[in-house]
Amino acid sequence: MDIAVLGPVELRSGSGTAVPVAGARLRTLLVLLALDAGRAVSTGRLADGVWGDDQPAAAGNALQALISRLRRAAPGLAIAATPAGYRLDLDRDRVDAHRFARLVSEGRCDEALALWRGPTEFPDVARADAVRLDELRLAAWQDSAEARLRAGGGAELVAELEAVVAEHPLHEPLAGLLMRALVTAGHPGRALTVFERLRAGLADTLGADPSPELAALHVETLRGQQRRARGNLPAGVSSFVGREDDLRTVRKLIAEHRLVTLTGPGGSGKTRLSVEAGQSLTTVRPDGVWRVELAPVSDPAEVPQAILTALRLRSQIPMIRPGRSPLSESVDPLARLTEALAGKDLLLILDNCEHLIDAAATVADALLRAAPGLRLLATSREPLGIPGEQLWPVEPLALPPTETQAASFPAVRLLLDRAVAARPDFTLDARTTGPVVRICRALDGMPLAIELAAARLRTLPVEVLADRLADRFRLLTNGSRTALPRHQTLRAVVDWSWDLLDDNERALWRRFSIFHGGAEVTAVEQVCGADVDLLGALVDKSLLVLTGDRYRMLETIREYGRNRLAEAGETERMRLAHARYLLELATAAEPELRRSDQLTWLRRLGAEHDNLHAAVRAAIDAGDARTATALTARLGWYWWLRGHRAEGCALARDVLALTGETDPEDRALAYTYAAMNGLEGAAPIDEVVGWFGAAERQGAGPGAAHPVLRLLRPLSAIFQAGGQVREIELVEPLFDDPDPWLRAISKMLVAQLRLNFGQSPDLARAELREALDGFRATGERWGIGFSLSSLGDMAAARGDFEEAVGWQREAITLVREVGIREDLPQLEMKLAQQLWLAGHDTEARRMLEQARESAEDVGLSEVMASVEYGYATLAREEGALDEARRRMARAAELIDASSLAPQFRAMTHSGQALIEGAAGDLAAARDLHVSAVEIAADTRDSPVMAQTLVGVADYALRLGEPARAAMLLGAADAVRGSEDRSVLDTARIRTAARAALGDAGYAEAYRSGADVTLETALAATGL
Repeated sequence: MDIAVLGPVELRSGSGTAVPVAGARLRTLLVLLALDAGRAVSTGRLADGVWGDDQPAAAGNALQALISRLRRAAPGLAIAATPAGYRLDLDRDRVDAHRFARLVSEGRCDEALALWRGPTEFPDVARADAVRLDELRLAAWQDSAEARLRAGGGAELVAELEAVVAEHPLHEPLAGLLMRALVTAGHPGRALTVFERLRAGLADTLGADPSPELAALHVETLRGQQRRARGNLPAGVSSFVGREDDLRTVRKLIAEHRLVTLTGPGGSGKTRLSVEAGQSLTTVRPDGVWRVELAPVSDPAEVPQAILTALRLRSQIPMIRPGRSPLSESVDPLARLTEALAGKDLLLILDNCEHLIDAAATVADALLRAAPGLRLLATSREPLGIPGEQLWPVEPLALPPTETQAASFPAVRLLLDRAVAARPDFTLDARTTGPVVRICRALDGMPLAIELAAARLRTLPVEVLADRLADRFRLLTNGSRTALPRHQTLRAVVDWSWDLLDDNERALWRRFSIFHGGAEVTAVEQVCGADVDLLGALVDKSLLVLTGDRYRMLETIREYGRNRLAEAGETERMRLAHARYLLELATAAEPELRRSDQLTWLRRLGAEHDNLHAAVRAAIDAGDARTATALTARLGWYWWLRGHRAEGCALARDVLALTGETDPEDRALAYTYAAMNGLEGAAPIDEVVGWFGAAERQGAGPGAAHPVLRLLRPLSAIFQAGGQVREIELVEPLFDDPDPWLRAISKMLVAQLRLNFGQSPDLARAELREALDGFRATGERWGIGFSLSSLGDMAAARGDFEEAVGWQREAITLVREVGIREDLPQLEMKLAQQLWLAGHDTEARRMLEQARESAEDVGLSEVMASVEYGYATLAREEGALDEARRRMARAAELIDASSLAPQFRAMTHSGQALIEGAAGDLAAARDLHVSAVEIAADTRDSPVMAQTLVGVADYALRLGEPARAAMLLGAADAVRGSEDRSVLDTARIRTAARAALGDAGYAEAYRSGADVTLETALAATGL
């Protein structure tokens, strides 16, 4: 048998079956015997533990009777009588307390800590054992936390450490761990607060100072030596030479001004300086430093989306969720951006603004007004021209006045550094100094030109290079940014590089410029007609950079190539070749996105994302409806899976505006994917409905060849009048479709509709399991994850919380694999609630903290609102009403500012009402309940309406109307179609109402709500 005392006392047979141990005295007896398993425990110690000061007259006899009861309760437990007392004959390792101590001594702290299940039930006589085990547990936890921190953890440890430090406010090692975790998580300010709190506590309580080790950590934190950067700045691949003074000045300007713009001609080094400045500031910006590359953006309207993409804020919300409607309003990207950045403390680098100057200025002004904690660093050939802008001109690198001083001047240092990288044997000596100085002067100290020149030293003697530059750079002597357009500013340098190439190399250069996001070898071979040797030649000449398995071209070099492409009359031919290659790739990928190789193809399409979208844009600009439509038809599901829905919807809208012949199936798919990707808010619902109708007119429907087109009619019906039965009946024929993915998604869709309409949960569960089996058979992870999460919700509704936790964990793993970042906080919130319901309070709070971090990373208001809602709900359960009120108000504020998810607005208003009811303000509670029920009534969402009815039942109970409360519980279950044990308040209300009414009275009142429907629920509340 096994005995567990590290938490509520448990006794289990050899097969793992729980053996009931009823009564506090019997459990205390078992604890005392187990703590000394294999050793005799005196009669006096046992009696003191069981009865304390209130011992019976014949304590020995009473103890013997209690021992007999324990033997009867657990026949497999061997308890022997000894002259001094009693002995439990059991291997000590079968007692979790002894096993815990052994595992800790072996350094297996995580295994040891897993044995703890909650507070112990030790009697006062075993207080020494309790203290010993608690101290050992704290030491083990500290060792485990140290190991996790060393392994790269930090953010996920903060909440746990804060809780433990609160229990042990003067424990210096724990305070040190918390400080390190906070620094690792990007919160050095909070780490310093921890130190100050401890220092004050030690001084006030013990009259002592922090240990030297902790004081050293404090100093280290102040210096920022442990801080970890957050953001997307690229790692440097070469040294930063010659801009040290500029770097110090730019850092100072950013500290003093909210908008700093680096100005200067193309090639002056603005981008590199901005990145270096950002890298040096990552430790002082809690929310990181993020760079937005605007050079590839050609449409001013796409600037907000480019920033969203760089910040990794592309949105992704599942198609239909229990309790949520797919209906939404159009959301402007700039509005979403300002909403996401409000309250953030970060530095945003807007790089290469000059070709989008008006749009960049507008966006920058809006962001600065909406986000007080935001700092902007822009690079541009001209100022943005908005209030508060501080300019810093990025001048050419300083040139040496004489050859004897050459080595110390920035321009020469840069050339020498890059030349050595190109030719390791290159040195600055008496022979090379003169030519080097001439090169730097001829190039006017412009960093990009110097770097290109240095690259050529692989193939040209320095003297020849200096001679050839003499006539090429007369255009740069002016140095005027406004007088020389971008291509003219760098043209001398780039022309020189062009002149050094043979005809085949020039052809590859100009043809490669068609690629917006780099390319793999196969792509270059097929699109440009080049071979590997030719690619290698351009790599050697620094015109192409090989990163991993992809070749890329600097933007300035690519722009020059595009001009040469136009001069050669090849632009249209290369556009078609580029589109042809990408169309073949997308055609191969499209069906695989619904199969087991989904992840592989998602990665391939992700690598070509910029190329794919550029090809669509180029086709639109050329009026090539056939190509643009074909690409859209093959990218729609990729947009859905990877969170490019708003971007994809916008592209599809422009494609569908084209005239000209297209393949009917492609056009039907383009309409379908425009609608699907517009559901989240990228398009008004009327436009979405119109697209669904247009897709059907183009051939979408039961007889279509493509599975998504056969799904369209039931999807369209969801957003049109027709009733619940019609919507389900339209999907059910797809249960026998020949496509396995379509069979699975149709089962999943019908199950969700049944739940939303309050129909049979048993039937919905069976359909979800069939959907899950179907998705597993195809290997489609989005469907698997969505089905698993829904099954977890249903398991929780039945009260099987451990099963729900298992489903949810697997769903989260799959969502992470697919890369749907925006779904993670929602799923982690579900898991936290289900862990809480399962009794795993510590892990629930840890998961809630993880959800908060994920939501902060995503930055969307509706996602943050759901996390605040979760915190508020748990706080209310624990009676912390002030915290609950504050967090629920924040959730309501966040969701009310969003045009999405009316269901969630109903839930937050209901949550606020429950808090006010618990606080005794029934008038405020009533108003909030009315608002919640009215919003829920408009959503056609049965689970949400049911939840608001439970809230009103709480209100009725507090008014002293238990019969009305019971009726409303019955109404909630009727609207929902079943009981939901995951709704935290139901059991409490039911118990109180039953106590007031009696079993028969409660049952009668409960049954009186059975006829309430979604349509009559508002009236049934009586509010």
